Amino acid sequence: MENQINTALNAIKNLRSSVSNIFETTISSDISQLIEIQDSIAAVSANFKDVEGSINNLTIPAVPSLGNTAFLNYETDLEKQNMYSELVNGYKWYEKTHQYSSMASTMLQHNSLKRSYYSTSNKRRRLLTGAHTVPPKLVDQIISTFNLNNMQLKIYRPFATNAFLHINLSRVLKAAIILRGLMIEWITVKGFNESLDNVDDHWTESRYAVFRKVQKAAHSAMLHFYSPTFAELAIRSFITWFGSYSTLFSEPCKKCGKHLLNGLPPTFRDVRSLDPIHEECRN
Repeated sequence: MENQINTALNAIKNLRSSVSNIFETTISSDISQLIEIQDSIAAVSANFKDVEGSINNLTIPAVPSLGNTAFLNYETDLEKQNMYSELVNGYKWYEKTHQYSSMASTMLQHNSLKRSYYSTSNKRRRLLTGAHTVPPKLVDQIISTFNLNNMQLKIYRPFATNAFLHINLSRVLKAAIILRGLMIEWITVKGFNESLDNVDDHWTESRYAVFRKVQKAAHSAMLHFYSPTFAELAIRSFITWFGSYSTLFSEPCKKCGKHLLNGLPPTFRDVRSLDPIHEECRN
């Protein structure tokens, strides 16, 4: 590129000097001077052809393609002219960033760095199991091992995967436990004469205040017994605790000794001793 520019500049220099020689020559009727002028004109013509050839051989430099913003260069307003120069500088900075990123990508491909995202060996990660990922067959097997007095258990699967566990407690109450694997997601407690046949009934509270109190206590016990690592022990402990409600209307409160307090039986069961306690007697 530099050699081509130097050649073009030398050709222009020779052209200017040959033109100057013509004007410096004195014009007269002498034949020798006329021949000298003709030679000078021929030299100018030859130098002019050299200038055209050297200019055609020059490569056009790459101009940033800024679209219509190039017209800002023709503005007379100084503010808009400064804007064009800033756009050109921003374009050059972007081109340098693209060039450096390409070079860095090439270097990283040839020289792999030992980072956390590079694995030196094919290690198989251990599959993490949880209470919500237990297969349905295993859930059925675990629930079939529950054998408590005065308690009947039935499993329904209206949504193919999640199980609905229905519990009947000796004509005292019935409950629906919604499971996700072995994890208890929701509990609904209703009276023995209330329905749990429809899917919507599993999220509808009982119309009796006593069973709404029992449902509230069951939710607290569900959170108390929850264990992600010992899911089978958690649901077994909860079923054992819930079985203590078979004496809901027959056993008095262990603290006050009364069957009824404010018109309600002891609706709370201690999570350790399973003793019946009134809500008011807990504090």
